[in-house]
Amino acid sequence: DKRKGIGMPEQTPRTLNHYAFFSFSERYFQLEPQEKRQFHQEWLQELRHTSDHLDLYQVYPATRGADIMVWSALESEDPGVNAEFMQRFACATNPYRHFIQPTDILWGMTKPSQYTKTRSTQEIDPFSQDRKPYLVLYPFIKTPEWYLMSREARQGMMNEHIRIGKQYPQITQLLLYSFGLQDQEFIVVYEMDDLNQFSDLVYTLRDSEARRYTLRDTPLYAGLHHTAEDTLALWA
Repeated sequence: DKRKGIGMPEQTPRTLNHYAFFSFSERYFQLEPQEKRQFHQEWLQELRHTSDHLDLYQVYPATRGADIMVWSALESEDPGVNAEFMQRFACATNPYRHFIQPTDILWGMTKPSQYTKTRSTQEIDPFSQDRKPYLVLYPFIKTPEWYLMSREARQGMMNEHIRIGKQYPQITQLLLYSFGLQDQEFIVVYEMDDLNQFSDLVYTLRDSEARRYTLRDTPLYAGLHHTAEDTLALWA
C-alpha cells in the first residue's frame, strides 16, 4: 500500500495535489469557543471525505495573507477523479464561507521525471502518515529559452541541480506539473526538519546554471505541520 510508504513504484505515479489557503473571517472570531470547536469538527469531517489523504498546516505568522493551508492528495490515473475532487471540495467548503475565506489555491499533478530514470529517494510521498515539521511550496515558471534548448543541455543543468539536492538528504521534494491548468508551470514542494538547512540549500541552488532560466518562483508559502485538530485549535 503506497499510502503507507510500502511497495513504492520505481517511477512517480500520477497523483493530484491541491493546496488551498484560507483565512478566518471576522464573523468566525465572534463565535463562542464551543461554536468554534463545533465548526472545526464539522468542517474537518467534510474535508476528509474529499480526497485520499489530507493534511492541515499553520501558515500564519510564517506567511501573510492566510491562516491555514489544506493539502489534499489523491490518485489521479482515472481522468474523472480530478473533476470529482473539485466538486467534493467545493461542497465541503462552500457552506462555511462565512467563517473561512479562500485566499489562494495551487494545484498540479505528479508524473515521472524526464531527467531521472527512477523515483528519487528524496521524493515526498503525498499519502504518508508521517509529515516533517515544516513545508515550503511555491509556483515556478521557466523562461522560454529553457524549453528552446536541446534536451542534452537541459539534462546537464538538471544533473547539477540534482547533485546539489542530494547533499541535503533530509530535505524531501515533490514536483507538480500545472501546465495549462494554472498560471504557473510547476509547483515545487519541500518538506524539512530544519529551516536553516533548507535556506542553505536554496542559497546553494542560486549558484547553479539552471537559475539563469527561472522566470518566476513566487509567492512562497511556509507552513508548520500539526494534526488537523491541533492546527484548527490554534484559532479556537
